[in-house]
Amino acid sequence: MDRPNRIEYRVYGRYALFTDPLSKTGGEKCSYQIPTYQALKGITESIYWKPTITWIIDECRIMNPIQTESKGIRPIKYSGGNDLSYYTYLRSVEYQVRAHFEWNENRKDLAQDRNENKHFDIARRMLERGGRRDIFLGARECQGYVEPCAFGEGDGAYDHMNLSFGVMVHGITYPDEAVREEEKGKMTVRFWSAQMADGVIRFPCPEECRIRRILRDVEQKEFVPGQNFTGLKEFEGGDLFDMV
Repeated sequence: MDRPNRIEYRVYGRYALFTDPLSKTGGEKCSYQIPTYQALKGITESIYWKPTITWIIDECRIMNPIQTESKGIRPIKYSGGNDLSYYTYLRSVEYQVRAHFEWNENRKDLAQDRNENKHFDIARRMLERGGRRDIFLGARECQGYVEPCAFGEGDGAYDHMNLSFGVMVHGITYPDEAVREEEKGKMTVRFWSAQMADGVIRFPCPEECRIRRILRDVEQKEFVPGQNFTGLKEFEGGDLFDMV
């Protein structure tokens, strides 16, 4: 590899809702105190993603104090009409994130697209432009913003503190990214014991999570050129997004 395939960025917003599944039983939603691996992966995929690659979140640094704010919400009921609920959001959040990509070995049909420099250059340029898609901090009503940064720069709210957040959801393994044989063709949820050291959360890789549960059988999504996939020539020519 000629260049590192790692990106570092700052993500921030007025509100965030990294939902704890246990808080959904009564129709209410309450955010975890810190972002989940899956939420950060979704943010990174909004910056740039293709089925050729899989983003791995390495570290997350908590920059602002952890604060919550509850709001009265009128969500739509499945049976029609509206309901009344309280959602507890994180307020005024900012994180520094370090991530890298690996090849998705389940996509053998895209093996010819495994050009590390190309994907890194595109990811870097998309990050400089604020991402290819809208950024959401756990929920659609929580708009987020991203920009490049040097991981570790500036002062964080917990730089000299160690905290434990207990067992929380790490993320979901979908069949198109499953590595374990028993999880291929399945949807699997992962859990881990979240720890913060000197203000930094270091995530284990998805396959290192020991607490796992298979939820159901799911077929791997197919990408068909010309229908739901632009293909391998997506960025050839150099004029898309002014990338000359």
